Amino acid sequence: MATSIPGPLRLKARLRQALIDLLTREDGRPVDYGQPLGDAGLFGPRSVTWQVHADFPGMMAGGVCALMLQTLHPRALAGVYDHSDFRHDLMGRLRRTTAFVAGTSYAPLAEAEKMIARIARIHTRVRGVTADGQPYAADDPDLLVWVHVTEMSSFLAGYERYRGRRLTPADRDRYFRETARIAERLGARRVPKSAVAVERYFAKVQPQLRCDGRSLEVLAVLQSMEVPVPGGALAREVFLGAGAALLPDWAWRLMRRTRLQRLRAAAAALSLNLAAPTLRAALAEGVVARSCRRMGEDPRRFLQ
Repeated sequence: MATSIPGPLRLKARLRQALIDLLTREDGRPVDYGQPLGDAGLFGPRSVTWQVHADFPGMMAGGVCALMLQTLHPRALAGVYDHSDFRHDLMGRLRRTTAFVAGTSYAPLAEAEKMIARIARIHTRVRGVTADGQPYAADDPDLLVWVHVTEMSSFLAGYERYRGRRLTPADRDRYFRETARIAERLGARRVPKSAVAVERYFAKVQPQLRCDGRSLEVLAVLQSMEVPVPGGALAREVFLGAGAALLPDWAWRLMRRTRLQRLRAAAAALSLNLAAPTLRAALAEGVVARSCRRMGEDPRRFLQ
């Protein structure tokens, strides 16, 4: 007679598989994070990048925050608006971004380089003109910097808030120096490589930003997208709010967010902090653990 699996264990197994699928596929193709042994990839286990990107709750909230910020740049947003099916597959876009970040952070070097080359090829096809007549191209070095800085600054903010481990100033700068390699391989130039440089960059670019009808449309789709994990609707609300809680003050003002929205974001941030240990446990055999074993490292150094 078959033995039934207790409900909590089934839920944990479903959650684990959903999260692994989210992190380990690049364009539907599984990535082998276990081989070849000793291949450090782009960064390796002594990097700050491995430390920061190992925390799934912080990375997911940071990814949401980055997407919200990216809706504020008219030329960057135009590429998404004109060349993607965001209205029906925004989760797919987030899944591909998540897989790209996981791969470039942890995959063996050849796999990471394949991912970067593939994205660079896609960028050459994404070009057009904004609604007010500005030309744009996804491989424009300036737009590559914008996308990169919004992502890395948000991932770092997510790590420090939801992992609860504040990096030293030296390690923050090292994180930006390390991750700049990815942007530069994609074609970015003059990438900010310190926390101070990132702050200066945001101050410089703010006059170009706005929250317009297209921004609001993408944000509305984000609010209603389906999340492929158990309790998807609740997970969506928690991650959206926790991501919004990471937005810098200037972005809150530009997006005209209300005090009530700030309070809801703070509540979601608290909820994510409470759920974070369960999410980390669900990924005990995920990308980070397999990459650590490839390098002869104890995964607990990153996952506990």
